[in-house]
Amino acid sequence: MLILTRKLNEEMKIGPDITVKVLGISEGQIKFGITAPQDVEIFRGEIYDKVKQVTIEASQKISEKPKDVNKLKMNQIRKISD
Repeated sequence: MLILTRKLNEEMKIGPDITVKVLGISEGQIKFGITAPQDVEIFRGEIYDKVKQVTIEASQKISEKPKDVNKLKMNQIRKISD
């Protein structure tokens, strides 16, 4: 991990296309401004972790073995005919 110290209005560059600027510092919080190309996704860490978790859970549900569709159809036909 690279650790940098920046003051108000100072910037750091990440590659040629991404700039992070310190916009404000108050009460234990730092406000950053990030300039990046539109195709670069930027998330807060906790949001990224939640999206990742939900995506993994959804993919696991999709990979579960589906129920036997023919049995389901037969049960529906029996219910209609009763």
